[in-house]
This record gives sequence, structure tokens and C-alpha cells, in this order.
Amino acid sequence: MGAKTSLYIITGLSGAGKSQALKILEDLGFFCVDNIPVELVPRFADLCQQMRGKLEHVALGIDIRAGKSLEQLGAVLDDLTAKKILYKTLYFTANDETLLQRYSETRRRHPLGKRLLDAIRTERRMMDKVQTLSDQEIDTSFLTLGELKEILATELSISKTDAMTVAVMSFGYKYGLPIDADLVFDVRFLPNPNYVHELRALTGKNIPVKAYVQKQNLYKEFFQKISGLIDFLLPNYCTEGKSYLTIAVGCTGGRHRSVVVAEHLAGHIRANFPVQIFHRDVDRRRLPRSSPSNSGIIGNLRKLSSHKVSRPR
Repeated sequence: MGAKTSLYIITGLSGAGKSQALKILEDLGFFCVDNIPVELVPRFADLCQQMRGKLEHVALGIDIRAGKSLEQLGAVLDDLTAKKILYKTLYFTANDETLLQRYSETRRRHPLGKRLLDAIRTERRMMDKVQTLSDQEIDTSFLTLGELKEILATELSISKTDAMTVAVMSFGYKYGLPIDADLVFDVRFLPNPNYVHELRALTGKNIPVKAYVQKQNLYKEFFQKISGLIDFLLPNYCTEGKSYLTIAVGCTGGRHRSVVVAEHLAGHIRANFPVQIFHRDVDRRRLPRSSPSNSGIIGNLRKLSSHKVSRPR
């Protein structure tokens, strides 16, 4: 599995944040399997090695749901060590008050099925041996989701900026707002290249359109302000624990101004964050003002409206 630790075993108390940890790891590119039978761990690790890097980063969730097979975890870890498979075990815990509150909020049943407080205390005793086998203990009693993500990113040597992916999208208001946008900027106040005859058939990807939009003093002031706002927001979204952010930039048709701004903004963000760029409406073509089918329909409607209907006397 390579020179670095790439197999993580996520274990600990129910309600202590194991599921959230697996979700975070999945967002960070890990292949995650929850509630895997303990006996299958060595075989699964062998399979990962045989796939030659296709499953290089793996996280396995193991907890009280495994039942009596948890007693085999020590032997399983020894087996991994004998096979020279690098792994690390993270144990998630929290105090009783926090666990009670979380179960009360989610209204989920505890895996042991007893009275909740009794189940929590029983599980804590049953997981004692597993806790002693762990390489690192993470107490989530007072952690926010963002803080948990930061701890895991630090453990995996992943920078905060790598932990969040940004998508920048251009669109046309005439075709509707993007339903997945987190931030929307309306750039219809900028001069419209569509009214410049030689630019109308081009898009914001073409240099003449880009030059026309960006030479405006209004554009320069606007981009300075919007880039400053983005520079402020993105690190704070990242600290809060956001994994994905979509920024939408809209103009009337989504072919000129929004494309120029989206491309410029994506280039600015790319210096600090992974970014993807999409142009939703750039390839849409304007419908002709009249077509044979339309003119035929309109002509028939005109004939009907001019036809005099004789009424019976």
C-alpha cells in the first residue's frame, strides 16, 4: 500500500463521530467501507495491494456492531503487521453527556438496544480493549464538524485548501438560476458585448470579447471587490468544514460577460484552492426571430382573427 500509511481503521463509541469521519475521509478521496466484518480486514487489505494502487487510500469502519468478532481485532492487526501492511487505528470517543445529547437529537437507536445511558456505559466497557489497540484517540465531545475535519486533514498531511473543492459556473438568467449554487453574482450591469456586431457571435472564451469586457473601468473595480470578498470567504468556509463550494456568475444569456468573469475568477481562486470551471449556457444558440414553422402558425392565427363569423339572427 505504499510507503505512507494509507489504511485507516476508524473505530470507537457509537455517536462519537465515526460516521462523520468516514464521510470526511470519503470527501478527501478515500475508499471507505463501514461495518466491515473483522475477519475480512486482512483479505480486503490483500485485495487492495493486488489492485496496484487503484485502492491506495482506504478507511474501514469497525465498531460494536461487529459483536464477538471484535475480540479478533488484535490478531487481525498483528496479521497486517506481519504482511508489512501499514495501517493506523483512530479511536473516536466522547463523554456520556455528549453522546446522550447526540442520540436525543438524532433519535436513533443504540446498537446495543438497551436503555440509552446503560447502553453507552456498557459499550464503553466492551470497547476498552479496542481502545488500547488504537494508535490515536480523538475526543469529539467539544469539536465542531469543521474542527474534526481539520484534525483529520492534519493527520493525513492534507492542507486546508486541498480539503475543499471550488466550482465556478457561468450561466444565463434567461435560462434560470443554477439550483446547486452557493454564491451567485449578477454581472448584467457590465456593458454587453452582444450589442457589438462583431462580438455577438463570439463567446467570453474568445480574446476580443474578453478584452472588451475587461477594459471597462467598471469591470476593474468590480473584480477587485469580488476577488477580495472571495479571498475572505473561502478560508472561512474551509475552516467551517465545507467540502465543496459552487460560485455562479450570471449574465443575460450566459455567453459573454458571465463567461469572462467566471474564467477570471477561477484563475484567481486556482492560486490557493482546487477549482473546476463550467459554462452552462455558453453553447446555447439564439433561436431565429422567425422560422417557417413559426411563420406558418402566426399566419394561420392572423387569418383566424381576421375571419368574420356570421351569427344567426
